[in-house]
Amino acid sequence: MKLKMELNKNKKCIKREYIRRLIAMLSIIVAVANNNVIGKDNKLIWHLPEDLKRFKKLTTGHNIIMGRKTFESLGRVLPNRKHIVLCNDANLKIDNENVEVLNDINLLDKYINSDEENFVIGGATIYKLLLPKADKLYLTKINENFEGDVYFPEIKQEEWKAISKEKGIRDDKNPYDYEYINYIRK
Repeated sequence: MKLKMELNKNKKCIKREYIRRLIAMLSIIVAVANNNVIGKDNKLIWHLPEDLKRFKKLTTGHNIIMGRKTFESLGRVLPNRKHIVLCNDANLKIDNENVEVLNDINLLDKYINSDEENFVIGGATIYKLLLPKADKLYLTKINENFEGDVYFPEIKQEEWKAISKEKGIRDDKNPYDYEYINYIRK
């Protein structure tokens, strides 16, 4: 009887862990070219309005975590999202109630271990630091190679499982073939 209760308890733990991964506490959202390029000169190289709509839909109402350069490249504070800016400069101050500046990666623990989904939105250094801690990956794969100076880390297939794929809309405003691929950590 005790063994049966223990097995049921383990099943619940496994089920809870699987659900946690689906909900994901720390997610990465990124658009990546075939050659893993994500930008050049602190800017996106491509313009895909449909992908920007998806970004807005997924991140609105959530915390977004980024480096200083990514924050600066936004040009403004995005509405309905708290911005968590990770920066080495302890003197950096941003006077906005929707922006929190952190100068120590350990201060992100409250977001990494949260019950709420939090999104990492870049740049390359932040992706590299937080990819090992992420539970979910929202990837827009652009089926072209681009010249750039910023790259996304390699996605190790043995660590990630694709749970959905959807072809993006190619039209006059979205001039590239692309697809949305969602991954969870194995």
